[in-house]
Amino acid sequence: MVSYFFHCTTYFQISQSHSCPPLKHLQNPVFRTGTVVDGKLETVKAVRKRGVDGRVRGFEEIPHTGRNGWINLLKFWRENRFQQLHLHMERTFNALGPIYREKVGTLSSVNILLPADISEMFKSEGLHPRRMTLEPWATHREIRNHRKGVFLKNGEEWRSDRLQLNKEVMMSAAVRRFLPLLDDVAKDFCRLLEDRVEREGRGAEEAKRSLTIDPSPDLFRFALEASCHVLYGERIGLFSSSPSLESQKFIWAVERMLTTTPPLLYLPPRLLLRVGAPLWTEHATAWDHIFSHAEARIQRAYQRLSSSQGSGTVAAGGLYGGVLGQLIEKGKLSLDLIKANITELMAGGVDTTAVPLQFGLFELGRNPEVQDRVRQQVKRSWAQAGGDPQKALQGAPLLKGTIKEILRLYPVGITVQRYPVHDIVLQNYHIPAGTMVQACLYPMGRSSQVFEEPLNFDPGRWSVSREEGQRGEVMGFRSLAFGFGARQCVGRRIAENEMQLLLMHILLRFHLSVPSSEDLQTTATLILQPKTPPRITFSKL
Repeated sequence: MVSYFFHCTTYFQISQSHSCPPLKHLQNPVFRTGTVVDGKLETVKAVRKRGVDGRVRGFEEIPHTGRNGWINLLKFWRENRFQQLHLHMERTFNALGPIYREKVGTLSSVNILLPADISEMFKSEGLHPRRMTLEPWATHREIRNHRKGVFLKNGEEWRSDRLQLNKEVMMSAAVRRFLPLLDDVAKDFCRLLEDRVEREGRGAEEAKRSLTIDPSPDLFRFALEASCHVLYGERIGLFSSSPSLESQKFIWAVERMLTTTPPLLYLPPRLLLRVGAPLWTEHATAWDHIFSHAEARIQRAYQRLSSSQGSGTVAAGGLYGGVLGQLIEKGKLSLDLIKANITELMAGGVDTTAVPLQFGLFELGRNPEVQDRVRQQVKRSWAQAGGDPQKALQGAPLLKGTIKEILRLYPVGITVQRYPVHDIVLQNYHIPAGTMVQACLYPMGRSSQVFEEPLNFDPGRWSVSREEGQRGEVMGFRSLAFGFGARQCVGRRIAENEMQLLLMHILLRFHLSVPSSEDLQTTATLILQPKTPPRITFSKL
């Protein structure tokens, strides 16, 4: 998962409208930058973009949305900007240009959206990259005496744990181990959907029936089932006719945790704890349920693995026991640290894949020509792969482009943050070391300064040949939904393959369409999601 956030007084008069205009009406300003030359800042080489007077401007000269963080916080509450943060950012960039400062409550940031500036941000992240600590999450761990996983750690402790996790969730050997598990869940999902279309669908001929539904509840169950299969090495039965109430409660708890996080970012959590604020109580209760569910699953998997090892039924190179089994077998992390990280992966592995899949089905449904192109490539690749999911994905680059395109228009996390370890210069402004700098993904993904025809859904824009034709630009910092570098999303490989495999099997079995092709209205909790889940028509091929 990725966390998200954020000249004047007149800007707020502009931004008080809450309505989300149709995508085709959004306009992007032309941002003008100065000449790029080399310079020095505190003995560290930096990129200086000089203004017309030849000087690098001070931090205080960066355009801003108001100097008083508490007044800004009141405006956020009053105008409901927390849920429209992505649109607030887009409006602010349009008003102030490609860089601005914002202070909301106790949180301050410098916000950017151009790839060249984002490149400079990542170049200055250092050996132990830092992103914004989600204090409500950290406070919950501390008061409940839970260990923290890598998401909430920094420094050498983070690096040590992260290197061990990478071996089981990021490396190519790990992907080869868990890919068949994801493939099994994706195929089961589609078989159940086929059965439902046959039972409930409309059409004179059984082979051509179609069904229009809101697939979001099924996608949440798919995401949890797939995550559990990879993490614990076992299925939890969410595709049965009567899925467990406990698993449904887990999905609810994750949603409540995500919804209550953003408002808590701007106030001291321990103060809210002391006064018994209902918002904090709701947040902590949601986390308690997440930990309780994960603890029960971990204990069950641990007992199963111990029993298997004791009886000699699992030998080296034998059955894959999931990420949990691999970590326990390697013994490089303590059991408490394994529990902490598995719980974080569980909490971050449901909404963050189920919601992009909603957007993806919608965009494929309202872009039938794109859908047909992707399907034809998927069909050829699947026929040549002989049932090998890895080969099938490798032979269908448009499928990967589809995921990138979904996350360009609808990034799960609307920002990626870093704290530069040395002073840098962005857009001719001096940024002191230790300042939180945010790459704002939603405005970047829809900016004509970054993408040609940015509002078109075009998976082909990510093809190697198309990108090689644009090498004059900074190409590596336009697709950042999973972050970048050593601190990119630790569950990235699980999520990418999970989404690609499900879309692949859906396209092999169904034609997708939508009752309405109107732009989706979106809202930001801790992740970007549709205000109303889109309805999708599944027609059997």
